[in-house]
Amino acid sequence: MQLAVIQRILGILLSLFSLTMFPPLVVSIVSADGATVAFISSFALILSIGLALWFPVRNFKDELRLRDGFIVVVLFWVGLGIAGSMPLILSDTPDLSITDAIFESISGLTTTGATIITGIDFLPQSILFYRQELQWLGGMGIIVLAVAILPMLGIGGMQLYRAETPGPVKDSKLTPRITETAKALWYVYLGITISCAFAYWLAGMSLFDAVAHSFSTVSIGGFSTHDASIGYFQSSEIETVAIFFMFFSGINFSLHFMAWRFTSIKPYWYDAELRTYISILLLVCLTCVSYHLLISGHGNMGKAIQDSIFQTVSIATTTGFTTTEFQNWPGFLPLLLLFSSFIGACAGSTGGGIKVIRMLLVFKQGMREIKRLIHPSAIFIIKIGNKPISERIIEAVWGFFAAYIAIFAFLMLALMATGLDQVTAFSALAACLNNLGPGLGDVSQHYGQISDISKWILCFAMLLGRLEIFTLLVLFTPTFWRS
Repeated sequence: MQLAVIQRILGILLSLFSLTMFPPLVVSIVSADGATVAFISSFALILSIGLALWFPVRNFKDELRLRDGFIVVVLFWVGLGIAGSMPLILSDTPDLSITDAIFESISGLTTTGATIITGIDFLPQSILFYRQELQWLGGMGIIVLAVAILPMLGIGGMQLYRAETPGPVKDSKLTPRITETAKALWYVYLGITISCAFAYWLAGMSLFDAVAHSFSTVSIGGFSTHDASIGYFQSSEIETVAIFFMFFSGINFSLHFMAWRFTSIKPYWYDAELRTYISILLLVCLTCVSYHLLISGHGNMGKAIQDSIFQTVSIATTTGFTTTEFQNWPGFLPLLLLFSSFIGACAGSTGGGIKVIRMLLVFKQGMREIKRLIHPSAIFIIKIGNKPISERIIEAVWGFFAAYIAIFAFLMLALMATGLDQVTAFSALAACLNNLGPGLGDVSQHYGQISDISKWILCFAMLLGRLEIFTLLVLFTPTFWRS
């Protein structure tokens, strides 16, 4: 393990992160909202820590190994969660404890969208902007952005990219050089964000709200500048824009890049994961609409359809925007929506959850086992889009499922030990581990009422979900430290 190299990279990354204080600082100065000192102090403090880490080891420029990459990624996300809380701690509004500020920061950076803040409408504009910015930076992954910059600083990027990028097919590259791949993803990400902001503005949002909500929409984060979320605007046009960009951001970003590069929709058309993604959304949406209209006797058909489509896309993609109190929907609908977040969006998107590709592989593996019972001597090969999938990937998916279930059970019991009831513990953990945000029970509105111990457990769950479990879990294995 190259401790000096790890320390140097962490120092550089923290120093770069300190620059993210400038956009909300400008907003604070323009709006004169009283948070200027908090952002200046946060910038100075984070930069000082970064430089203090970097300066003693500035000349250590050995190539980063894969194991070092895992350590850098985990330490960086933990350190970033703490550093990102600085403006929230130093600002007079909102008045947050250290635990609450770190929870809010980690929730933003992991694009979870679980908040402990009430009275969001009355927060300083700079704090509102900062919360949205955290989600936007965390959406594509700050490490992936850094991969495009670090080679200029004498640091290889492949190990960081492999350690941070989620999904069972993460080793595939869009371009021959990993730096160009990272840049390509960020160009696509930035382009979609600008398009989303423009669409929100045309639909009737103010410029500030349009930019702020484009950050949390494209990152599939769910933070809003209003307590009522998207429901604040009471606009079907704005909801339509949100539905489209939530859905679009839940698609593998490599497909967006390939479609743009070749000016063709064929990459979308032939992608098996995308077809499954669309099918799941349609199935859940039709179930919600049918139950509303046929069983609960919903009087307004148009409203039922609109709410069902919006909440299905929002929850299933793990965005977490709301237009209505879906937790009060009749029958099994709230739980159905929560279960859909376990599937989540596509691999290679900004969404959370287990990912559609893994669910598709598990389904195909289950069907193969049924066929093997009927034909024990036959050989069946699992394919995705007519492409054979190696047994190594199938084993990795099963390993992920096993780890996911074990961790979920353990953390849920830990939450219940802190005093949470079963519904609240289950939904809070599901919302945080899947990077969704809103839950049921005591966390249906916000997370401010639960204990500090519960919040720290959920912070750990959010990091597990953002790093897809193994990246963080590998640090707790003796094998990792012996190798």
